[in-house]
Amino acid sequence: MSRKRIIRLEAGEEGVSFTREQVDEIQRTRVLGALSEVVAERGAGSATVAHIVARAGVSRRTFYELFADREDCFLAAFDQAVERAVARVLPEWESAGRWRERIRGALVALLGFFDEEPDLGALCVVHALGAGPRALERRAKVVRVLVAAVDEGRGEARRGEVAPLTGEGVVGAVLAVLHTRLSAGGRGPARNGAPLTSLAGPLMGMVVLPYLGSAAATRELARPAPKLAAPRIGVREDPLRGLDMRLTYRTVRVLLAIAARPGASNRQVGDAAGILDQGQTSKLLQRLLHLGLILNAGNGEVGRGGPNAWRLTLRGEQLQRTIHAQGDNAGV
Repeated sequence: MSRKRIIRLEAGEEGVSFTREQVDEIQRTRVLGALSEVVAERGAGSATVAHIVARAGVSRRTFYELFADREDCFLAAFDQAVERAVARVLPEWESAGRWRERIRGALVALLGFFDEEPDLGALCVVHALGAGPRALERRAKVVRVLVAAVDEGRGEARRGEVAPLTGEGVVGAVLAVLHTRLSAGGRGPARNGAPLTSLAGPLMGMVVLPYLGSAAATRELARPAPKLAAPRIGVREDPLRGLDMRLTYRTVRVLLAIAARPGASNRQVGDAAGILDQGQTSKLLQRLLHLGLILNAGNGEVGRGGPNAWRLTLRGEQLQRTIHAQGDNAGV
């Protein structure tokens, strides 16, 4: 079967399409999320492919279809974490205003992101240090961008000439503080009793001190901590978290077939999903039924030839919508 094949299921006058690449993208999201969790628990050096696939609920074959090896997977997770962090930070940095306010907005955004995603924060700040030379190189590139942003403070310095290495020293100090907090364990905004955003004032004091002087640093220390925003839920989050289930191409096809044609029989589901073996269709239906994602509104039993009428449960509808959102996000 070509990996470019598109499933198209008719539902009234509207068609529902889904590609193998979209399923792969969801699998990839599961694996990257699993890697972040395993690395947070075990460290980069002790996180094996076996640990990752067990946490993700995918096979080793699926893993190696998506990634060359564990290092490739770690680098992909690092890049994705940086991409998400940049999406939060960049609008604050590019906003109007003087360097001091822009740097504070960017810092608060970064701390808020790490509060919401502590595993990703630890991945970038802590575990990349022990994930090999390629990860160190990626991390160094990010650090150079941060140094350049901080070093723009030299243009507003009120204390005469500021040493060229000042920005590098400031970023190193901030990362050292974050390294300690993100290494300490715990998850969520209440990590170790206080959110990372509570460090905004002290960290900003460290940043502005060499550029704007002690008075500016004192004012930053006196500023109240920013209020915590509601957690942001993105379309890349794992739609199967909490389900003892491996997401496969056939599973998605069956789920979408039922979504497109509520009340479909076993044969109708199999035909719409492109599965010729009715025994395989019955097995997939039984598994989705056991997981509480579908229900049988008919009088038959799975695989017994009776009149079945399959529909999605509320949980199944939520999963189907999330899968579509992730599929759309794959850009296929």
